[in-house]
Amino acid sequence: MEQRQQRQQRKGRENQQQSRTGDPDLKERLVGINRVAKTTKGGRTFSFSSIMVVGDEKGRVGHGLGKSREVATAIQKGIEDAKKNMIAVPLVKGTIPHAQEMKFAGAHVMIRPASPGTGVIAGGAMRAVLESAGIKDVLAKSLGSSNPHNVVKATFNALQALRSASDVAQLRGISVHKVFNG
Repeated sequence: MEQRQQRQQRKGRENQQQSRTGDPDLKERLVGINRVAKTTKGGRTFSFSSIMVVGDEKGRVGHGLGKSREVATAIQKGIEDAKKNMIAVPLVKGTIPHAQEMKFAGAHVMIRPASPGTGVIAGGAMRAVLESAGIKDVLAKSLGSSNPHNVVKATFNALQALRSASDVAQLRGISVHKVFNG
């Protein structure tokens, strides 16, 4: 039984991109499923939690957590939660505008822009978030904790903290040309 469950978990991690709900542009990725047990008078009660990442691969991405007694329902709840937590990520020629480091709890992530053709150099939970956002070339490293919950949240916060050149220029009240040439 547990081997079957582990196989299902591995299959889910392999970039599951089937659209189960209304929006055809959004791709869903299963980051992880956890089985938890609550011991009661009548024995053990099992339930599942799933971490989902949803993105349109054009600069919008979201993450969510779903909990239920059944795997399919937990995944569905995770997708709905992810759609509520969508953010826009600034992209520059398929990569990010600048390097960014972020911490969330024990997880520490570092992402850097890369030249065209590099690909997504990232592992596990970070890869799911970066690919769902539509980032094609990036160098990323997960430092510290490998807990998928915290790695997804740290990556999400790092992407949220990114600023495009036009945002910085508008904030400073100068032209985009002056941002680069001082």
